[in-house]
Amino acid sequence: MKIIMVASECNPLCKTGGLADVIYSLSRELVQNGHDVTVFLPYYKQLKNKGLNAEYKYYDYVDMSWRHQYIGVFDYQVEGIKFKLIDSEQYFGRDGLYGYDDDGERFAYFALAVRLIIHREQMKPDIVHVHDWQAGMLPALMKGAPLDDWKAHFVLTIHNPAFKGYLDKYALGDLYNLSDDMYDSGAVRLEGMVSTLKAGIYFADKITTVSPTHRNELLTPDLSQGLSNVLEFRKDDFVGIVNGIDVKEFDPETDTRICKNYSKKAYKTNKKACKEALLDFFNLPNKDRPTFGLVSRLTWQKGISLILQNAHYMLDRGANIVILGSGEGNLEAGFQSLRDLHPNQVGVYIGYSDDLAHKVYAGSDFFLMPSLFEPCGIGQIIAQRYGTLPIVRETGGLVDTVHAEIDGFSFAEFNPYSMKCALDRAFWVYYDDKAHMDQMVKTALSLDRSWKDSMNKYLQVYKEAMQK
Repeated sequence: MKIIMVASECNPLCKTGGLADVIYSLSRELVQNGHDVTVFLPYYKQLKNKGLNAEYKYYDYVDMSWRHQYIGVFDYQVEGIKFKLIDSEQYFGRDGLYGYDDDGERFAYFALAVRLIIHREQMKPDIVHVHDWQAGMLPALMKGAPLDDWKAHFVLTIHNPAFKGYLDKYALGDLYNLSDDMYDSGAVRLEGMVSTLKAGIYFADKITTVSPTHRNELLTPDLSQGLSNVLEFRKDDFVGIVNGIDVKEFDPETDTRICKNYSKKAYKTNKKACKEALLDFFNLPNKDRPTFGLVSRLTWQKGISLILQNAHYMLDRGANIVILGSGEGNLEAGFQSLRDLHPNQVGVYIGYSDDLAHKVYAGSDFFLMPSLFEPCGIGQIIAQRYGTLPIVRETGGLVDTVHAEIDGFSFAEFNPYSMKCALDRAFWVYYDDKAHMDQMVKTALSLDRSWKDSMNKYLQVYKEAMQK
């Protein structure tokens, strides 16, 4: 099958979050199973700074109303995945990937450039798989203003429904060269504005999101972030597929970033050594204490406030807490104050370190992930891969991947008391039921979190989209 992925980021080239991991891991799994995959990406400044040996192919121009914009096209390849890098110093020659006032215009240019390149190179893919709002308008462009006479088939994946790609009504003509009829008909209209995510939902042949439970949440008015009415219209074409992880990168048997390797057959001694090394890194002296790890953006969505509200209780019960992340200033300050008050039990690293993240996953006993909402989540899956038991709130993909008292712990209500009850169960198995703890760790270590099953589900979605 010939597949085109269109996304705003992809490992190992550029990453701000889990989207990059998904694009790369799914694409690689597809390639390894004999499929032809091309990923379209902006040629960001940070990619150029990496010194990629990308091959310049040609240049062209795309019109955006009165604008006549240059497109540079570069080819690159990683592990059989072909990349089309779209070069524009005006739009992508910036330090960051997002967060600019003209992001709507930047990604309108990106979508128009992708359409032009697919047409110019006569790529004729079986499937064009677009991701989130940045690529959401492409199905509307290729169906509503086609450059070719072949029929394109589209799949949209919603990774983060909080970002809907809102633009003023005039943007349809000013940026995309499209008629206001699309707005007036409601095809791209949401809350009185153009929404590129709504456009993707309307024009894609099939729609997916990153877990079955999150799919159901997006159909529930109180949980849908304003998308339930839109998605209800397409619910028969809407599927939830849980993300996998890169099981080669996250493998306790071969991981070179942890001090000792281990497996489900023999883990106790070496996982203990990993715990001791983690605590040594943070200068925490008490090596026999239950250790709770966190690797996360420090933001309200991740339930960080619940951790801070329960922290003193956890410490009073003898816990160590290690934090790796950055984000909202008040939450960073909260953990730093906690460390200052309890320097022998709390370790804090503000920022991000891939090496340290692996050490936290391997060296902790429990992994904290009490999210307010979580479409899929990757941290809890990685933690299980290392035999570290997640403590999660029952939302989105956390419901689909963590099973209470079997391979982790969970709680339902988003409040400190509900989380405290889950913490109590974790303390119980650690201190008082070692046999149960051992069985839970072995179960977590035995889980298959590869992309194989998820890839097969995506292939089924692709086949169904091609029948539309």
